[in-house]
Amino acid sequence: MSEERSERGFIVIDKRGRDDDGGDATPASAGGETAPPTRDWPKPDFAALVVSLGSSALFHLGLVPDPATGEAGVPDLPLARQTIDLVEILQEKTRGNLTPEEDQLLQSLLTDLRMRFVDAGK
Repeated sequence: MSEERSERGFIVIDKRGRDDDGGDATPASAGGETAPPTRDWPKPDFAALVVSLGSSALFHLGLVPDPATGEAGVPDLPLARQTIDLVEILQEKTRGNLTPEEDQLLQSLLTDLRMRFVDAGK
């Protein structure tokens, strides 16, 4: 039941973390040197997702500086509204499945974002 194909599909080669020769980009201890330590990232959770979306909405409202430049963000109200709408969808789709703390975080964030959106539109 095997079928031979005359055409070959595409091939994906992941070169992240590799140097130009295909070896590890972080050298192992050569001459007593150690590789730089890896960063420990916190485990993603629901609160991190909600806070991330909230930060994005605040940026689009022009209320927080651009992390890359440190300069104040330029308000983009349609994009802010879209991000707030995403948080609302998240609230709707997770209703009844959140811990009381997660539910409170989501509700508080939405209330704050909605009020700031109204203020930004004045």
